[in-house]
Amino acid sequence: MVFSWKRKRAAHEKLKKGEELVIPNQFLCPISLDLMKDPVTLSSGITYDRESIEAWLEGGSFTCPVTNQVLRSLDQIPNHTLRRMIQDWGVANRNYGVERIPTPRVPVSGIQVSEALLSLEDSVKSLNGLRCLELVHKIKKWGSESERNRRCVVANGAIRVLAAAFEAFARDSFESNATLLEEILSNMNWMFPFSQHSLDHTEAQARLGSQDSLRCLVWFLKCRDLSAKQDSMIALKELASLDQKHAEALAAIEEVNEVLFRLIKEPICPTITKASLMVIFYLLSSPPSTSTNIKSEFVRMGLLSVLLEVTVDSEKSTSETALGVFDVLCDCEEGKEEASRNALTCPVLVKKILRVSEMATQFSVSAIWKLSKHEKEHEVNVLVEALQVGLFQKLVLLLQLGCGGETKEKATELLKLMNPYRAGLECIDSVDFKNLKRSF
Repeated sequence: MVFSWKRKRAAHEKLKKGEELVIPNQFLCPISLDLMKDPVTLSSGITYDRESIEAWLEGGSFTCPVTNQVLRSLDQIPNHTLRRMIQDWGVANRNYGVERIPTPRVPVSGIQVSEALLSLEDSVKSLNGLRCLELVHKIKKWGSESERNRRCVVANGAIRVLAAAFEAFARDSFESNATLLEEILSNMNWMFPFSQHSLDHTEAQARLGSQDSLRCLVWFLKCRDLSAKQDSMIALKELASLDQKHAEALAAIEEVNEVLFRLIKEPICPTITKASLMVIFYLLSSPPSTSTNIKSEFVRMGLLSVLLEVTVDSEKSTSETALGVFDVLCDCEEGKEEASRNALTCPVLVKKILRVSEMATQFSVSAIWKLSKHEKEHEVNVLVEALQVGLFQKLVLLLQLGCGGETKEKATELLKLMNPYRAGLECIDSVDFKNLKRSF
């Protein structure tokens, strides 16, 4: 029984006067013991609430919970008579705060989904955009109705068919098919993440990772509205995180670095900012033959200073990702040179140690270590500045708390390098260490 907040007090007053609301036993689900909203009957003849019995069956049980007999069929037959009786009872007892029980939507079946997908495949072959849009809307409507429908749509291979449709219409024309492409992408978004053990997902990944599809996704980032940008960034992040070849294919697309940089420098949405940082991280982590020029280009654009601003102003997970990108950029000589010249580099990196996450601490220590190993004329400057903002004490505390082997080695080496410059240089903000607790 569900009470609305507006009627709860009135119901309470009635019950205080001795009036007792009794729910008939036949209206209660034998599993949840709650009032049924969508009663369905199994082959055993026992009626359950659809949500409860589906959870039971999906858990691997193929017996009737009440009779314990093996079910001859897993079909769930809607019990319309009982549902109408429950609805009538709810209306009759609305003064007790019982909410109206709406007539449930009939769940989509696997056969319906398969038929729609077959029609969609036929329409894609003839590039019938209007028919495809109609079918994509139908699939989207099914998915919006319930989680159960979403599972059914995914289980019948929808992501493979949608990815193939996206590739086909992207190859035909971004501009003339923009509305359809956006709808397809929006539908695929709730089907992520890709499963590496599914043939449907493997094919979908290949289709969405093709040059035609990738160019369309980048075009969305440049030319379409916020929703399309967000869906595109999520798709790109999903692809780049799964296979390095997708990151390399993306890197080959003209203007992609410029587009990603602009989305971080001029943020329009936290989701897009974080996804953009993740995609850049995967681009920079590709083999040297691909990533060397990309790193240099991002440094020339001014990404390092933008990353420091993002690290200061963003929530933890975005800050962590920004630190990861900063650390990777410090692998190239241009990156080290630019980071060494920036007055915010040491204060921000030191501040983030032990303040965000274990991964953020690892990235911060790694970046400082790389800068300290830079050309000799910069080494002393970096170490002195790091000492002045409290790096020595933070590294000692980090070693006491424990950290990964690689981070431990870098922290130990930094302590040795800083030790000769300690006398008269240490300047530590006591607020950094007051009541400090490990954040990971």
